[in-house]
Amino acid sequence: MRIFVIGAHGNVGQLLISQLVAAGHTVTAGIRVEQQTDELAQLGATPVLFDLTKQPKALAPLFADHDAIVFTAGSGGKTGDDQTLLVDLDGAVKSMAAAKIAEVSRYVMVSALFVEDRTKWPESIKPYYAAKYYADHWLEFSGLDWTILRPGTLTNDEATGLVTMQPSGGQVARADVAAMIRTVLEHPTETIHKKFSFVNGDLPLIDAIKKAD
Repeated sequence: MRIFVIGAHGNVGQLLISQLVAAGHTVTAGIRVEQQTDELAQLGATPVLFDLTKQPKALAPLFADHDAIVFTAGSGGKTGDDQTLLVDLDGAVKSMAAAKIAEVSRYVMVSALFVEDRTKWPESIKPYYAAKYYADHWLEFSGLDWTILRPGTLTNDEATGLVTMQPSGGQVARADVAAMIRTVLEHPTETIHKKFSFVNGDLPLIDAIKKAD
């Protein structure tokens, strides 16, 4: 499978690339700055400059000949709310439009736990949650073969390969988020047009997915 990763230089993105390459997939790494090229090439990906502020028609050629797109980009905690709007919402929506133009139907979105419930949005990052809420909804009606992943609080712990679905809260290792992305890509029948909220737990990933279904 040939997979384009948006947000490839992020922590989850780099872990995902390593896992996908190890599993025999071909990965294109969308990066914001040229200085990230060597680092991602060493992970086995083909880096390309990818600017989410550009228009869909400019982004679409980069998606050509891919089998799937993963959106795991984020404006980052050090930027203002304006960048959250332009990257996490508008950038995400433009990437969906570009996927449609390029005729790449498979699209996996990394979102956040409790995005669908406004009463549980953390006060400190409400603009981020609002952006993800509307990006998720746009994806659901995009006509793409989507999967939305909503992990709990991210940690740098070692991967466990075990999760719990529909949690009331909790944490999940970034390496397990990457593994969940890889799993849903490799099991489209069980995951297309599905949303999965999860934290680390006691079920192997594919078992948890099938049980949630």
